[in-house]
Amino acid sequence: MPQYAVLIYEKETPGGVADIPPEVMEANLRAGERIAAMGARVVHEQALQPSSTTRTIHKNGLVTDGPFIESKEVIAGFFVVEAADLDQAIAIGRLLPIMDGAVEVRPLLAQ
Repeated sequence: MPQYAVLIYEKETPGGVADIPPEVMEANLRAGERIAAMGARVVHEQALQPSSTTRTIHKNGLVTDGPFIESKEVIAGFFVVEAADLDQAIAIGRLLPIMDGAVEVRPLLAQ
């Protein structure tokens, strides 16, 4: 089965994970079983620390604090899923609860 990256973008909240409403956290925790029920499989999932912990390495080797791109939304976490096709991967992305951001679905290069 092809694999897809599912990137979750959200606006950062001052309290981090503590500021995520309980219903959003619960929906995130149920996503794996809903994905499996679709006949797809989560290969890996990971939440990320706040963007303030990011270090960016530039072309000249300079290391700076923060993400490479300044934006209102940051990558909050990601999944790698095996799905039948892009349409199924998009359906998986739609399962994920989003407060103020978006979900990006991107095919991975075949290995």
